[in-house]
Amino acid sequence: MSKFIIEGGKRLEGEVQISGSKNAALPIIAATILNKGKTVLYNVPDIQDVHTMFEIIQKIGGKINKKHNKIIINTSEIHTYEIPDNLMRQMRSSVILAGALLGKYHQARFSYPGGCEIGSRPIDLHLKGFEKLGINIKEEHGEIFCNTSQILGTQINLDFPSVGATENIILASCLGEGTTIITNAAKEPEIEDLIKYLNKMGANIKGETTDRIEIIGVKKLKEISYNIMPDRIEAGTYLVAGAITGGKVKITNANPKHIETVLNKLEETNCKIKIEKNSIEIEAPKRIKATDIKTMPYPGFPTDMQSIFGALLSTAKGTSIITENIFESRYKYAQELNRMGAKIKIEGRTAIIKGSKKIQGTKVVAYDLRGGAAMILEALAAKGITEIENIHYILRGYEKIEEKLKKLGAKIY
Repeated sequence: MSKFIIEGGKRLEGEVQISGSKNAALPIIAATILNKGKTVLYNVPDIQDVHTMFEIIQKIGGKINKKHNKIIINTSEIHTYEIPDNLMRQMRSSVILAGALLGKYHQARFSYPGGCEIGSRPIDLHLKGFEKLGINIKEEHGEIFCNTSQILGTQINLDFPSVGATENIILASCLGEGTTIITNAAKEPEIEDLIKYLNKMGANIKGETTDRIEIIGVKKLKEISYNIMPDRIEAGTYLVAGAITGGKVKITNANPKHIETVLNKLEETNCKIKIEKNSIEIEAPKRIKATDIKTMPYPGFPTDMQSIFGALLSTAKGTSIITENIFESRYKYAQELNRMGAKIKIEGRTAIIKGSKKIQGTKVVAYDLRGGAAMILEALAAKGITEIENIHYILRGYEKIEEKLKKLGAKIY
């Protein structure tokens, strides 16, 4: 499938189950390398990024066995510490394998990661963290060689609370000597999930949900089973799908605490939110009102929801302002939404959005995962037919999105 065709103007209504978290599953899959044995994972999303991570694990000697709703990963026969370049370039999260390989085998070789084109995302903080742990790093012709005889605990202060750098340092140090302390660490729920997984394996990590994480090295980790947390960005996306169509949508298998800032913003747009333990229901007015958003590291408003709200606010009554503080090139979707009748003006890291009633279906192109999702949402609200090309970006992060939207009443093919 290379494109989606969407007939807009349908009010979404019904219930949809949220899949396991992409951004939690990927580092946890990488972390299976650390126990050099079997891991059973549940609630793993069936998406392209996960398939790519599985392919990398298999290329370096691991085995993947899928049985109904569980994934069995065996990393007892890892035989190479080189992450294949072609797969590394497909997905930025593949860099997280470096920390796991270094933590277990004290060596790793990889190229600079690829993924969505949403701005500069250097891995300098990852490499600085590795160096602090006593790892030697050599760069040649776009490839990075890392090795050490011993991982040594130390104190690492991150210049920015990078999720990937925090995860990579945790993975590299949990089998190390002594204690590693990360300050100004990222606090995203996906990091909490990774730490819960590692501690269940026998790691000794403290400070999840805080910006100070303490990792006390242990000698070995054991085989376990683990259930991946629900995807908070997918949860937010389906709630916005309900909002942009003036609908009533209930999501299940969701953690409301993970998206409090998103729910607050939806309430500011005049949507009614009903929260239960593992579910959230949204009931939207015929037309939402404008609001302002600033993306920030967790627990602030998530950058991954920025484009999703860009689509929503393009249909609002009034003018909204979005300020993107994480990735400077995350507005590529705006030019495509403007082709559909949106009125979005970009000034540096700021988007000024004048709500429009005249959103019309046309042909658009996705340039990244969340921007592609924004085009789906815009198409749901538009009059007429929208064709979205380059949907491989969208399939990287949303499991069976067309099936779930159809269940809510969308016309998508």
